Amino acid sequence: MNRDSSLLARLCNTKHAWYLLITVLMWGGFSAASLANDLEQSYRLGAGDRIQIVVYGESDLSMELLVTNSGKIDYPYLGRIPVNKLTAQQLRDNIEQGLRGDYLINPKVAVNIIGYRQIFINGEVEHPGGYAYQPGLTVEKAIALAGGFTERASKTNINITPGNGTNDLVKAALKHRIAPGDIIVVKASFF
Repeated sequence: MNRDSSLLARLCNTKHAWYLLITVLMWGGFSAASLANDLEQSYRLGAGDRIQIVVYGESDLSMELLVTNSGKIDYPYLGRIPVNKLTAQQLRDNIEQGLRGDYLINPKVAVNIIGYRQIFINGEVEHPGGYAYQPGLTVEKAIALAGGFTERASKTNINITPGNGTNDLVKAALKHRIAPGDIIVVKASFF
């Protein structure tokens, strides 16, 4: 065993192992912001999402828009653009391509998600209804947003209908991650 690997072995067997792990993760760029960024890169747009489009040097083409129930946005010069199930990157590419040539020589476009569609919490919670989605939201945190469980609530009989367009019913634990548009139903306990 060389000197470096024996040092690593000693560090891993001490309380400093956690500090080493945290340092390595920080050097690697791991953070809550990177998790949110990863969500935004893979996130598929849908009705109710609020987006910001910025065209550098073109303030008339920079705006905030709400994705309509039809899954489209109205954008100057390009008309009604379908955005449902596109990522922000795909929408950016579509807008750049549409503006290139007739309108701008080399457009630089950024698309950001500034507001996710709501989640809905129904059943045995104090204040059922729609709530703003936040990255990293779990069933437990969503229930807290809704005022917590009622006295009759079952903490183990919780179902989710995903907001991704499928009608699959998912049985969920309190630590289950929530996605925008999800519908959470807390059932009543039998005793």
